[in-house]
Amino acid sequence: MFLGMKSVWLSLHGKPTPQLAQLDLASGRLQLAGAELVAADLCCEVPVSGTVYGTALNFRGALAALGEAVHAAPYLAPPRAPILYIKPRNTWIGHGASIRLPAGHDSIVVGPTLGVVIGAAATRVSAASALEHVAGYVVVNDVALAHSSYYRPAISQQCRDSFCPLGPWLMPRAYLDDPDALGIRVYINDALQLQSSTSQLIRPVRQLLADVSAFMTLCQGDVLLVGLPEGLPQARAGDVVTVEIEGLGRLTNPVVAETPGRAPRSAT
Repeated sequence: MFLGMKSVWLSLHGKPTPQLAQLDLASGRLQLAGAELVAADLCCEVPVSGTVYGTALNFRGALAALGEAVHAAPYLAPPRAPILYIKPRNTWIGHGASIRLPAGHDSIVVGPTLGVVIGAAATRVSAASALEHVAGYVVVNDVALAHSSYYRPAISQQCRDSFCPLGPWLMPRAYLDDPDALGIRVYINDALQLQSSTSQLIRPVRQLLADVSAFMTLCQGDVLLVGLPEGLPQARAGDVVTVEIEGLGRLTNPVVAETPGRAPRSAT
């Protein structure tokens, strides 16, 4: 686990408002109102209240992996603007909650990404001032079923119940020096499966915010996911998936086989 002591906004189940806590990333322990909590045992509420937007093909390696296909139909050329999609409310779950593997499918694709939480409405902002509109950052697992199209909506693959774990807390912007230089790791059953970094973004965080806000307003409480690296691992029922981002902590969720007729855990 990445080391350090941070102040974080932590929203626990049963608490109506977030509380400021001291997080020791080395030990995974929190100091909150004089009491010590173990982060690994927490199941936190989702730290988002707006819309979650995903970004496709914003990592150099992910775009390169398409090879010559990016010049063929239906693509014809590399993307010239951000490719966005939405992770709706039914997909949101918190740290510790279960990712549901849909019946009839053998695995899910694990999607480690940085979530940029909007703190003030952003409309046509410049790259230079973009971070002034950011409240903080959150670890996100942009789960999906395997699919190959980026230019056509993959709703049934990306928008299943529980397919967007977020958490375990919101890290305030002031405590993260550079969102474009963060190590990303994925563990499945404690075994390292992927390493990447936000230094590989085609559009760094500031530029992505500027480009998206050029054609639509990002509202307070929205979350913009910066994109997914190449070589995404897959997980099966019974696996435990952890997404770790440097300076933000660890988001851990078990994968369970879907139980027909059972409602997902509420994201709010």
